[in-house]
Amino acid sequence: MQPVQIGVIGTGSISSFHMDAYQSNSKTEIYAVCDLNEERARKAAEKYGASKVYTNYHDLLADPAVQAVSICTWNNTHAEISIAALEAGKHVLVEKPLCRTVEEALKVQEAVKTSGKLLQVGFVRRYDTNAQLLRSMADRGEFGDIYYAKATTIRRLGNPGGWFADIERSGGGPLIDIGVHVIDLCWYMMGRPKPVSVSANTYQKLGNRSNVKYLSFYKAADYDGSSSTVEDMANALIRFENGASLMVDVSFTLHAKENEGSVKLYGDKGGFEIDPETVIVTEQNDTILNIYPQTDHKGFHFEGAFKNEIDHFADCVLNGNTPISPVEDGVEIMKILVGIYESAAKRAEVKL
Repeated sequence: MQPVQIGVIGTGSISSFHMDAYQSNSKTEIYAVCDLNEERARKAAEKYGASKVYTNYHDLLADPAVQAVSICTWNNTHAEISIAALEAGKHVLVEKPLCRTVEEALKVQEAVKTSGKLLQVGFVRRYDTNAQLLRSMADRGEFGDIYYAKATTIRRLGNPGGWFADIERSGGGPLIDIGVHVIDLCWYMMGRPKPVSVSANTYQKLGNRSNVKYLSFYKAADYDGSSSTVEDMANALIRFENGASLMVDVSFTLHAKENEGSVKLYGDKGGFEIDPETVIVTEQNDTILNIYPQTDHKGFHFEGAFKNEIDHFADCVLNGNTPISPVEDGVEIMKILVGIYESAAKRAEVKL
């Protein structure tokens, strides 16, 4: 069987995780790369052995040798490129978030339906080994009815600037960039209940705090310390049709003592934590037990999850299977994200 010929569109920092995983998979071959910055594209092609280099994604999509693409571009181009790729007969793995608006998400969903090709949304947290372990336990009913989840992703200093801080290109700040990961992870673990309402707040108080010294943080390639048009922080209560609820707070920058990340879910038969490490809470012999499973990594393993995600994408392309993060889930998460921003703007609960 010939390996799937992959085109990678966008060669910024996140693309390296895609390309590392493709390179390690015998079922895939990186055939082409594309970036507006030709020098950056050529360096990526040289590193990963790609045959073709493009600076216009339409040219890459017109290449009949390309069978599937990874879209690793700015958020404002996700929908446009995904639709063009599907219409060109390519399978698609698109980085999260699926897009910026519900309208865009529905157009992508329609393109998937019309084209007959698959689209996998890059909700990489679902593909972590520990997440899959917990999901399988939840499927067996070991936690019972999961009715409450709580997620926190706080950065004390971590606005990447550049396109991340430009609302026109990103669609939002920490909520749509890092908050989407934990919102999706909780929703997936809860069994993907239908969201019905959101009550939320967002704050723009601190900007990107480029004045702060002695503390380093990741900066976008196009970092500009003078500008930020996205929120610093967001918090939300999301209600679901089955009565379950999710509380989330997330920040790029906050007057906090330290960075903080936690994901906790509670059921009527047991509970579990995913971040910062995997812990299962249950009862036996009228005693509450904390169980720490023996797995390769205590918490989320970035590289391993990306490898699992890419391996799954390749298998879906080759076997015609539906991915565990299909376009429909991208649409639902987009409804939640947009609902949070709408609720914050209106200072009122909104129905989804």
